[in-house]
Formats: sequence, structure tokens, C-alpha cells
Amino acid sequence: MLETLKTGWWLLVLRGIAALLFGVLAFVYPGMTAQVLVILFGAYSLVNGIFTLALAIRAPKGTPGIGTLVLLGLLGIAAGLVTFFYPGITAISLLAVIAAWAVLTGIFEIVVAIKLRQQLSNEWVLILSGVLSVAFGVLVIAMPNAGALSIVWLIGIYAIFYGILLLTVAVKIKGYVSQAKTATRLA
Repeated sequence: MLETLKTGWWLLVLRGIAALLFGVLAFVYPGMTAQVLVILFGAYSLVNGIFTLALAIRAPKGTPGIGTLVLLGLLGIAAGLVTFFYPGITAISLLAVIAAWAVLTGIFEIVVAIKLRQQLSNEWVLILSGVLSVAFGVLVIAMPNAGALSIVWLIGIYAIFYGILLLTVAVKIKGYVSQAKTATRLA
């Protein structure tokens, strides 16, 4: 799994940037309608799922954890497609999709971090990312009747923190790649 992340660290950067952009847009346009939120979430989820699936496809054969990456990628793509094919869904339905996606994504991230704890120092960042996803999903489930603006801000905050955490993980992995290349040259 670590080898997969080492070769595809830049996909984590793209996922982090997509999350940050999504979060910033949620704050820049707080009065957006549910329709725009559906499209924005669908685009983010679809892009995130494609990048995650690409990471799994680029992984060397036999790499542990590929199934988890494939499942995360397909889950993101499915959430994105559902929002595009059913744009008239209600805000509560969208929140249920977002919440389920966040909780499942968070659980898988925690599982991956635990699997990598022997190979990757500071795996706590990935665990924190997973916990943040689960907490966000639970909050959305617990507050479905909150005002639309509150939900948009909650989604924006989540996306920004999640993007920052993904970028942090990508930088750490890139550092390991650089260290490995330097060690190889010196040997």
C-alpha cells in the first residue's frame, strides 16, 4: 500500500486541491441553491473517486490495500453519479448521500492508516483525516434540519480541513520518496 501511495502521491495532492476548492467555493457562494450544491458535491465526489481509482490502478500487482482504494474510488464515483443523474433530489436526500459517503470514506481511511502504521510514521494524520470524515458524516446525520447556510458552511469547513489533511499526507509521502531516491543514489 505504501508503494502505491509513493508512486501516486501526486493524486493525493489533486484530491486535496479539489477538496480545498470545493470548501472555498462553499464559503464564497454561501447563498447557493440546493441545485448548485448538488452539482458542486457531485463534481467533487466524482473527481475524488476518479483520482482514488487511478491510484488503485497505478498500484503494482499484489499491493495490499488495492481493494480498499478501488472501493473508495467506486464509492466516490457512485456518489457523484447519483447526484448528477438525480439532480432534483431534496436537500435531505443529498445530505444523506454526503453523510454516508463521508462516514464510509472515513472508516476506510482509518483502516488504511492502521494497515500502514508499520510502514509509515505519522500515520495519525491519515487517521485524523478518517476521524474527521466520520465526525462530519455523523454531524450531518444528526442535524438534517439545520438551515441550508449552516450545512453549506459545515460542508465547506469539512472540505477545507480534509483537503489540508490530504495535502499533508501527500507531502509526507513525497518526502519519503525523496529520501528513498537520495539513499539509492548514495548507495
